[in-house]
Amino acid sequence: MRAPVANPGRGRPLAVLAALAALPLIALVPGVNANYWMHNFILVVMWSIIGMSWNLLSGYCGQVSFGHAAFFGIGAYTAGLLYAKLGLSAWWGMLASVPVVGAAALLVGFICLRLRGPFFALSTIAIGVILRIVAENLVGFTGGDQGIMIRERTWVEKTWYFYIILAVAAATFWFVDRLVASRLGYYFVAIREDQDAAESLGIDTTRYKTIALVLSAVICGLAGAFYTSYMGYIDPKVVFALHDVSVMAIMVVMVGGVATRWGPAIGAVIMILLAEIIRTIPKVGTAHHTLFGVLLIVVIIFLPNGVVGDAGALRRLLRIRRPS
Repeated sequence: MRAPVANPGRGRPLAVLAALAALPLIALVPGVNANYWMHNFILVVMWSIIGMSWNLLSGYCGQVSFGHAAFFGIGAYTAGLLYAKLGLSAWWGMLASVPVVGAAALLVGFICLRLRGPFFALSTIAIGVILRIVAENLVGFTGGDQGIMIRERTWVEKTWYFYIILAVAAATFWFVDRLVASRLGYYFVAIREDQDAAESLGIDTTRYKTIALVLSAVICGLAGAFYTSYMGYIDPKVVFALHDVSVMAIMVVMVGGVATRWGPAIGAVIMILLAEIIRTIPKVGTAHHTLFGVLLIVVIIFLPNGVVGDAGALRRLLRIRRPS
């Protein structure tokens, strides 16, 4: 899971953002199902945010988490409960999720960051499972397995949902990029490479791991709060799902490139498109999890640093030569 901090192809973020902002123009193309494609664009951008959140904690700081579904679910339920219990718009959940998820992450960090390596990863799985079970059983508060439905949709057309999540993704990309380039980012990388050596240099590893966890959790929680407003329905099995949220977040980053600038975005594009392709195959059913597992094995063997991190190896694998 460890990879060097690599930022190949610095790219032009503003040009990329401008190109993405023009995607809703697909509605002008005759014969194109604009709602279908906009839905997929929204999912790609949302998953790139979740990937960036996981990459910050696990890619740059080296604390491999299998429990990001916990933070996604807390953010989702923060928005849902504001609507269901207080009668407020679920959109306020994107603001409210910041302190709520941040406080939850502090508690999780106090419990789990005392552990290292696989023990930390296993503890994060447990946190996600516990929260799912709690949400299922607090029927009077969370609605249990019936979940929460947002009956008043803000927009029927998907363009504004796309621009909202794109704005969040752009802000997240800028924030993570600046953070990794700062002194704090160097502390994260030092902890990832050798925690004992970092401590010997006077770095308070517990403090900085906690900071990484809280920041990562808040970003993931924002995506969860958006999901509630966009989808209009949540339940514990959806937003606290180990395989559909936590494992998917890992695969997005592993496929795109661990500890890379553009890895989460590239990984989100690949994984969402692959999921759609698999979904169209008749009688596949739940076998898509098996196919995702096979993909992960292939990536680990041939592209251990992902598409972005091993771009040179990928070009050689595909026999693509640089233009002279």
